[in-house]
Amino acid sequence: MKGDKNMIAWKTSKEDLEIIVEIVNRARTMGVKRDFLDLEMDIEATHENCPLRLKDFLNADNFNFAHDIYGIINNLNRESGELENCFLPRFSKR
Repeated sequence: MKGDKNMIAWKTSKEDLEIIVEIVNRARTMGVKRDFLDLEMDIEATHENCPLRLKDFLNADNFNFAHDIYGIINNLNRESGELENCFLPRFSKR
């Protein structure tokens, strides 16, 4: 339904999507076992509802990068695109 609050908007720019793909590639080289497209959509949905500093996220040290990747995987509501359980990515825009 158009305008449904429980739907993800999907309006990520081409430039942001290119960085998201790089983030997914890095996560997978670090051993994240999530399907490429699923992880890409998880990060994109998060970015739509909780804007991320994507370049900082991509360039983060392994500890903070992993915190946000696994936090998104484990706390994203895939129907609404909202993060649950009070999780806030370290690389969210302030």
